[in-house]
Amino acid sequence: MRVVADWARQESWGVRLEWGLAGARALGPGSACVVVVDVLSFTTSVSVAVERGTRVLPYPWRDGGAAEFAAQRGAVVAVGRRSVSEQQPWSLSPAGLRRAPAAERLVLPSPNGSAISAAVDGVPVIAGCLRNATAVAGWIVRQGWGTVRQPVSVVAAGEHWPGEDLLRPAIEDWVGAGAIVAALARSGAGPLSPEAAAAMAGSVGITDIPTLIADCASGRELADSGFAGDVAVATELDVSAVVPVLTNGAFDDAR
Repeated sequence: MRVVADWARQESWGVRLEWGLAGARALGPGSACVVVVDVLSFTTSVSVAVERGTRVLPYPWRDGGAAEFAAQRGAVVAVGRRSVSEQQPWSLSPAGLRRAPAAERLVLPSPNGSAISAAVDGVPVIAGCLRNATAVAGWIVRQGWGTVRQPVSVVAAGEHWPGEDLLRPAIEDWVGAGAIVAALARSGAGPLSPEAAAAMAGSVGITDIPTLIADCASGRELADSGFAGDVAVATELDVSAVVPVLTNGAFDDAR
């Protein structure tokens, strides 16, 4: 088991922030909860699905056993955006999930937000995004979390460089994480770690978040692939009241 140095744990703060799977593993132990932020598109898709009554089971994208995993749990499995069909209309596309029939249980693989969610052990995991930032923060504070004794760790999922197992810090996740930190601060959580404070400053200082995210690398990637609708759904700001919490292996609304 890898030992995380004290300086990396942000232990003096009630709201902490890190990047990716390694960041979640560093901050998760000792946290009251971990908020995973993968705006394009895992946690946005979770918010859309949970709004429709679907329980979402995270599963790492690179593991080819997703179909078997789903069958064992009485769930349907999401496929790649370009592989949807009448028989399998579910994918990581939040816009597509709105059009698809609402499944009772959905396995939703992704290499970033889903993999991080599945890897965090021993503490509640919450799916946060721009659509539900205020709802997530309010629920967390009502649990008594977001203090030095009961810290909240916000994890910006980031992306991977194509063909590389290397983290690409993604501006949409930085902005989404900052929005959740800002909502936590407004609700009385804190103090904020420097990392969390920097993300909050970056988020609240942006006057047009939808345009920024549509124009960023990840937004352009989706638009160039024909999925600009996913970016539009992901930049619906604070429209959702759902608080998806990972319980018994599936995200469900905690309210």
